[in-house]
Amino acid sequence: MANSAGEEPAPKARELCNECGQSHLLPENHLYNFQDNVDDDLTCHICLQPLLQPMDTPCGHTYCFKCLENFMREYAFCPMDRKKLSFQHCRKSSLLVRNLLDKLVVLCPFQEDCQETMQRCELEAHLRNRCPGFKKYKAQLERKKIPHCSLKRDSVSKPEANPLKEPEVLNGVPSFVSGSSAAAVVSLETPEPGLVNPAFDGSEEDLPQRASLVAETNAIEIHREDPEEELGMRIVGGKDTPLGNIVVQEVLPDSVAAVDGRIAPGDHILEINGINVSSVTHCQALSLLRQPCAVLHLLVLQEKGFVTKAGPPDSGPTISPQVIHVTLVKRDRSEPLGIKLIRKTDEPGIFILDLLDGGLAAKNGKLCQNDRVLSINGQDLRQGTPESAAHIIQASLWHRASRPSAGFSGSAEQTSEARVNFVVLRQSGVQLSEGVEDGGTSSTSSSSSSSSSGSGSPVHCRRRPEPMHYRRKSTYQKALPQGYFSQEKVVTLKKEPKESLGITIGGGRDVKNKLPLYVTSVQPVGCLFRDGRIKKGDILLSINNVDLTCLSYNKAVSALKSNAALPVVALKALEIVVPEKTTEYMEAPDARENCFSWAPLWVMWLGLPSHLHCCQDIILYKSNAESWGFSIVGGFEESKGSQPFFIKTIVPGTPAFRDRRLKCGDEIVAVNGVSAVGMSNGELIPMLKEQRNRVTLTVVSWPGSLV
Repeated sequence: MANSAGEEPAPKARELCNECGQSHLLPENHLYNFQDNVDDDLTCHICLQPLLQPMDTPCGHTYCFKCLENFMREYAFCPMDRKKLSFQHCRKSSLLVRNLLDKLVVLCPFQEDCQETMQRCELEAHLRNRCPGFKKYKAQLERKKIPHCSLKRDSVSKPEANPLKEPEVLNGVPSFVSGSSAAAVVSLETPEPGLVNPAFDGSEEDLPQRASLVAETNAIEIHREDPEEELGMRIVGGKDTPLGNIVVQEVLPDSVAAVDGRIAPGDHILEINGINVSSVTHCQALSLLRQPCAVLHLLVLQEKGFVTKAGPPDSGPTISPQVIHVTLVKRDRSEPLGIKLIRKTDEPGIFILDLLDGGLAAKNGKLCQNDRVLSINGQDLRQGTPESAAHIIQASLWHRASRPSAGFSGSAEQTSEARVNFVVLRQSGVQLSEGVEDGGTSSTSSSSSSSSSGSGSPVHCRRRPEPMHYRRKSTYQKALPQGYFSQEKVVTLKKEPKESLGITIGGGRDVKNKLPLYVTSVQPVGCLFRDGRIKKGDILLSINNVDLTCLSYNKAVSALKSNAALPVVALKALEIVVPEKTTEYMEAPDARENCFSWAPLWVMWLGLPSHLHCCQDIILYKSNAESWGFSIVGGFEESKGSQPFFIKTIVPGTPAFRDRRLKCGDEIVAVNGVSAVGMSNGELIPMLKEQRNRVTLTVVSWPGSLV
């Protein structure tokens, strides 16, 4: 009762652990100060600390006992490869591994009074018997437990010194909740699973502030009026590839999957119509997804991004967020919207930097500086970029202006105006951050502007250069995966001048993925069908010594036509021989495909020789507090030999996600010009972690298999 009107008692400090000498919750692991950097192979991928009581999973990964136990209470899959997992099937690591971990050298946590170092397994005995700092701490703790009557009397004699305050409530919401953004509110209702595949965290010192990586398992039903209609998404992976899982690489615009809106690139497909596909081959998954059905049932694992942990209730000023809907009506095409957008370094999403004088937004008066843009015209931009917002606005304006007017009464008035609908989150009391990422600005004004904002803070605007593609260097060459090989063949034919070759082709170095030319069909009316040596899927190398490997599609068609008019044709092609099970699926007919829509499967491109690959350099930037935002699989293993590195996941809201060029299934060829061929996972990961703010990834990208 003495405290009811007096000073508010200070929160009781948590006692230090008797085993490690540091403060932590009872269910959590002990904490240690290691003298040297610990090898990544001895690190738990959940807590990112050296393993403690290591446990091995059946799929070959190792975690701390408590980390894995806590994780398995919420999820039933391995944090690294997402394979189904039961805690009962995990076993203690070998005695050799446990002894190796126990011998790691640690510092005494009481450095002011004790500078000793020892093996980790010796720390508890050191604290109990020899450490002067721990003995001093214990003595102080005992003195605090003795009651002091004089202190109690002092607290009663000053009843109004510091009265207790009721928690502030803004708009009917306690202040510690009102500081959350619309996106964060969702995460507060979601249990944090711990760091699931840390996607290369940039710095060890940032980890205490780093949020958890949240993943959700969702059941999705996709309805189709035509049971045989394509879903419109590309997939990669399978148990016969280093990726292991089946992963969505891309969702095609205006497709069934895009209209449904719930499947996104990077989703891991766990079940198809009730069938577990966590351990099926690429072709088996394709067969299930291409099976005609009116309702397709999918179970997918979707990563939602890093969730920021909330600070203490009184750690900062209270903020009252408001969701505001604003519609700008553009009646004159020459009238600019007048909005400058930026991306901050410390928060996901995009924000309004400035409203230009004379622009439509400034005249409307409802948008403000520092508003966070949640969506434009119904398209989610919570993890968007200024560039993507500008594209949405321009597309809506172009769509309105180009809509045909014939057949509609009064169409001239309807098409003369365009509406841009903004949904923004406004947080009062927050000033605009000056930290703006390079290339993170975009202006929706019709006139270009490179001036600074009204507050005088410079805005660095740098356009992303067009991606440069080039042949894979000889220093980046790799051997073909196990089970693949390729063979060249030269087909020489004598033919009538007017007789056609009878083939259709796809690819070309001008297409999105810079593919070599390949045969999509061999028609029964041409001379190549009669010869029988050129097959669907063959890569075309040359015709009559004219190189076809560097040509665009149109130039290749012209070269084939002009040489096909000659009486003798020498066609050089490459046949990629894939593993037997893949061959059986590729040769099976698909009623939905025709000679113009057929394309090789993603797994076929894995067997293309390196000298025919087209690489591109992707430069990513990040702040010290961010991770790069992608995870990798592959690399050299004793049991499997050397395998390529592939992008397995890209985390929403991270630099890799915002850049938009990396895709799941892309092969990492080099990092900062250093070839990744022949490296192990333990060699490449530290190289990526060392890159603090900028990294150059050399990648090869193949289109996923279409379903």
